[in-house]
Amino acid sequence: MNGKREAGVLCHISSLNGEYAIGSLGKEAHKFAKLLAKSGVTYWQILPLVQTGFGDSPYQSVSCTSGNPYFIDLPLLKEEGLLTKEELKGARAQELDYGRLYEERYPLLRKAFSRFNFDGEAFRAFVKRGEFEDYALFMTAKTVYGGSFPDWDEPLKHRDPEALEALRTDYHEEYLFWHFLQYKFWGQWNALKEDCNRLGLKLIGDIPLYVACDSADVWAHPELFKLGEDLRPTKVAGVPPDYFSKTGQLWGNPVYDWAAHERENFAWWTARLENALKVYDVVRIDHFRGIDRYYEIDAGSDTAEHGVWQEGPKEKLFANIHSKGRIIAEDLGNVDDGVRTLLKKTGFPGMRVLLFGFDGSENNENAPENIVENCVVYTGTHDNDTAIGYADKLSAEEFILFRSRVAQSLEAQGGSSMGAGNEGLRNAFLQLAMSSKAELAVIPVQDILGLDDRFRMNTPGTEGENWTFRLKKQPAHRAMRRLKKLIKLYRR
Repeated sequence: MNGKREAGVLCHISSLNGEYAIGSLGKEAHKFAKLLAKSGVTYWQILPLVQTGFGDSPYQSVSCTSGNPYFIDLPLLKEEGLLTKEELKGARAQELDYGRLYEERYPLLRKAFSRFNFDGEAFRAFVKRGEFEDYALFMTAKTVYGGSFPDWDEPLKHRDPEALEALRTDYHEEYLFWHFLQYKFWGQWNALKEDCNRLGLKLIGDIPLYVACDSADVWAHPELFKLGEDLRPTKVAGVPPDYFSKTGQLWGNPVYDWAAHERENFAWWTARLENALKVYDVVRIDHFRGIDRYYEIDAGSDTAEHGVWQEGPKEKLFANIHSKGRIIAEDLGNVDDGVRTLLKKTGFPGMRVLLFGFDGSENNENAPENIVENCVVYTGTHDNDTAIGYADKLSAEEFILFRSRVAQSLEAQGGSSMGAGNEGLRNAFLQLAMSSKAELAVIPVQDILGLDDRFRMNTPGTEGENWTFRLKKQPAHRAMRRLKKLIKLYRR
């Protein structure tokens, strides 16, 4: 990072409070940023900003450089005269139901587009830059023809120039609509980022290692992935059986043809990282271990149990990236000496998760006493239960042992005595994160508020109930004052 002791909060944009079913880039986001800065927090960490696809996961997107249209703030569109008061009223909802959101939000955004002057100079310049050309063409084709891109007619499937031009001209307003969504999204995002930076708050963004199979990224660059002649994956990504799943995790993303990437001097990846470093102040690379060695599974497999490990590009991937202090490596899960060597060569800080730190092993890297300076410590991540939710699931015997180990660590770190019950345990976790040697301590907003497993963000390997956590209101001042006190106490 930058050699300072600092504190951050993890809260995705979708989780922010508001009246319109999902968090947005509008007023509540700016208020949240102000609250963080007032509390002494210097980093706000979010999940990928991308447009979500099937399963609603921000780690599966139609384009790795897109912005999620759901995050476009509706009241700001009303201020521009693009939506009416009655239309906003009809969009109100407290619960995040992605099925309903998909059915209702896009028609509303189309209404806004119908009132937008897409002959304006600024918008025309935005389209002409071509930054979202592949995305707009891909989404236009998806709207017109449906299905996955390998199912499209051969000329469009293989991006024949005449087929692309026909798509662009025959469905020109549709093509402009998808540009409009990105134009509005990034305009609102840049205003939020500027406000955050003015407040002294830096934004940590997240980029998945892999991209979705049915995406503009794979459609535009099939030569960079392990695909068959029909442009369908022959090998897919995942992880072997681990803490999260006994049969492993079968993600289904196409794996990279790293030899093809190396032949072009990693130009696609370099451009992707450089773009992310413009969007965010700091970038977290998800599943960093896949850059050292990656796990690939035959396409069509039912589980991830029978995959094989392959060599990744290692430090060669970062040869053209100048990012000192601006990349975090998510090095959780199946970590070996190869990943540790890669981290050492790049100098990137890794991650430590306190929930994993109390198995009694002296060599546990997540144990508070073993946490080093060049890392980011978390009480938990978006893939973990909350601290209280984790404790709730322990048996009586497990809870006594777990609490005893946490109390010992807290005493060794010079923290105050641990209070009673799960609340005392949660407070102990906050103290242990803040008192650790790690340069940056990041607390999920659920742990700041003391929420249980009903407010968990994601359970890996499951579908249906994930990514829906939302704040009912801005975090209580009492909770943020307690956080500020810890930040001051441990000089972050």
